[in-house]
Formats: sequence, C-alpha cells, structure tokens
Amino acid sequence: MAEPAIGIVGSGSWGTALAQVLARSGHEVVLWGRDGAAMARIARSRVNGRYLPGILLHPSIRFTADLLALDACRILLLAVPAQKLRETVWGIEHRGRVLVVCAKGLERTSHRRLSEVLAEECPDCTPAVLSGPSFASEVARGLPTALTVAAPAIALARELAEELGSSSFRLYPCDDLVGVEIAGALKNVVAIAAGIVMGRGYGENARAALITRGLAEITRLGMALGARRETLAGLSGMGDLVLTATSLTSRNTRFGFELGCGAPLDSLTGSGAPLCEGVWTARAACEMAAEKGVELPVSEAVARIVEGDWSVSEAVAALLSRPPAASE
Repeated sequence: MAEPAIGIVGSGSWGTALAQVLARSGHEVVLWGRDGAAMARIARSRVNGRYLPGILLHPSIRFTADLLALDACRILLLAVPAQKLRETVWGIEHRGRVLVVCAKGLERTSHRRLSEVLAEECPDCTPAVLSGPSFASEVARGLPTALTVAAPAIALARELAEELGSSSFRLYPCDDLVGVEIAGALKNVVAIAAGIVMGRGYGENARAALITRGLAEITRLGMALGARRETLAGLSGMGDLVLTATSLTSRNTRFGFELGCGAPLDSLTGSGAPLCEGVWTARAACEMAAEKGVELPVSEAVARIVEGDWSVSEAVAALLSRPPAASE
C-alpha cells in the first residue's frame, strides 16, 4: 500500500517550494491554495508564476482548493501567514494528525506562538514546527538547505526529520519548540532594523552591530520564556537571523531597506504590498517581553516605526543614545 500523501496548506512561495522538494524526494504531495482558479492555472502550466516564476513544478504534485482533498494526508505542513493560521485550521480535520507550522511569527492579537495557536484550535493534533535559514526559491531549485524540525517529543522530531528530509534538504530534530518559534519570529523584526541600516547607508560595521544586538534580544526573550541557549545559537536562531538580515531577498530586510531609503510607510504596508511578518510581530514581541521584565530596544524601535509613532531618524537617535551595558 502506498504511503499517505503529505499535504501542504498554502500555495505561496514557501508552500510551493516545500511541495517541490518533497515531491522531488519521492513523496506524493497535495498542495492546497484558497484560489481555485489560480490552483487550476498552476496545475495546467506546472508553474506558480506569481511566487516562483520560471521553476517547473514536479509532475507528481497535485493542486487543489478543496480542504477535503487533504483528508487522507497524515502530515500537513501549514505554510500560511502567521496571522492567518488560526482561521485556516478551522476548516481542517486535525484528529490524529501531525500539523507542522512552517510560518514564522507571533499572533498579533493574542501574542501566542503558532504551536500554541494549534494547541488551542486543534487539541487533538500533534504540533510541530519547521524553521531555519531558507529562501524558498533556493529550496525549490534543489540547492542545499539545512533546517530545524521541532516537536514536543524528540522521538517525533527525529521521525519527521527522517521522513521529510533528503540529501539537499537536511532536517535536524529538536524538542525546543519555544526556542525555535521565538527565534523565527524575532529574526524578522531584527531584519527590518538591519534593512533600515542598509537603506540609510550606515555601513557594514553598523549592520554587524545591529545583528549582534538583535541576537542578544532574541536570546534574552527566548530564555525568559524557557528556550535553550543552544537552540537560539543554532540553525533556527543565529542561522536564520544571519540569512534574513544580510540579504535583500528577505521581504523583511527589503521592507526596512525601503524605509531607510525614505519610502513612505503607507506605501510599504498598503494593499498589494509584500507580506512582512516582522511588522506584526514587533509589538507582540515587545509586549510579551514586558510581561517577563525583558528589554528589547531594537524591537521596540521597529514597533514604533511601523506603528507610525517614530520616524526612522527618531528611532536611530533613540538607539544610539542608549548607554552601553554589559548585559546587552
């Protein structure tokens, strides 16, 4: 009997890339997207022209806009935006399934980590998280990538790493969900700040300092919430931060870069603008940190910028006026 297909919920760049890499390694894959007409076009052309133009998709991938088509899948990879996760899983049969969160962020309204959202909405599922340094286009093209897969039990994380991984898509098991999720969420906020530094022309020295201070913030908040230091220094922590905050391929870094170059905030956040999870995560992270008595000055500056309370110049001045402290 053939193995059950792996379902992927979300047909953006990351969901499509995951479908491609899994199909290439021999899995039967069902890729779900909301727009039936768009999914039909992708099925005909075998190209997701909006998100991964020029990449011919594997012939074994099935495309659907019907969530019922995922019912036979034992494992579902949830590649929808963080702020859409809760409403998306309402329509999914979750009993006895492993649901793997593939987005990075905190729920804006509740400050919940995404595995906590699953625990609330899908109490009969087993939650897991896939995170780490990865650009979708490189994954879809088969370039070497290493990520972390985290689950509540290390045995399950190992099973997922073996089942979903391949020679070019290496997965390292972990049972520190808190560390993996906090690192993945906050690196997007730090990436916005790094992009601002780039856009302002402050130089490589300043960007290196900003990234280092950002990693310190991720570490302070993560450990206050129970994460392990080695997780925050690993692939899903420092690794993902380095990738995201040093490349304009990152939507969050690009967002910050445009702000640093003087683009109006509303031109970057309006309808049709690229999704930047760091915009929604910044304030949620700061409020979560305040509850734990942890300071996040870089994240606070980003939150005030994206909320329109500070200009970029005011935020930079505030950060540069902070006295150096051994604890930061």
